[in-house]
Amino acid sequence: MAELKPGDPAPAFTVDTDKGKPLSLADLAGHKVILYAYPAAFTPGCSLEAQDFRDAFKWFDQAGYTILGLSPDPVDKNASFAQKMKLPFTLLSDPDHAVLESYGAWGEREAFGRTTVGVIRSTFVIGGDGRIEVAEYRVKAAGHVERLAAELGVELEGF
Repeated sequence: MAELKPGDPAPAFTVDTDKGKPLSLADLAGHKVILYAYPAAFTPGCSLEAQDFRDAFKWFDQAGYTILGLSPDPVDKNASFAQKMKLPFTLLSDPDHAVLESYGAWGEREAFGRTTVGVIRSTFVIGGDGRIEVAEYRVKAAGHVERLAAELGVELEGF
């Protein structure tokens, strides 16, 4: 699938969550959503990114954003990851990577000097109207949350 760009409609989805029940994008209609795609729970970059979103959660929440993490990990692994990292937001399980593909976040990527096929670390901001406002691909975990907050005008006091 081609990469999404601002103005595109956000692809619909319904997936299982770490909370043990399904979630649809339609359930969040009218809300601003930050959907970030990460390759695998418990890996260094994904742990760093999750902790940064956790630590910045209250500021994004106060600004009206719902944060969702998306990976091909099974529900039980996501639940364990969320518990260990004390994540205040929901993790989505996409084991067949259909949602990742629909967002253009699945495909060839560089990992440790090799080209592989998998999750392309990406972040999407979806407006309350269901359209993509921000689509960032191949993001680096370190510093990503701070850059995104600055782009969205969310002040991270003491972050």
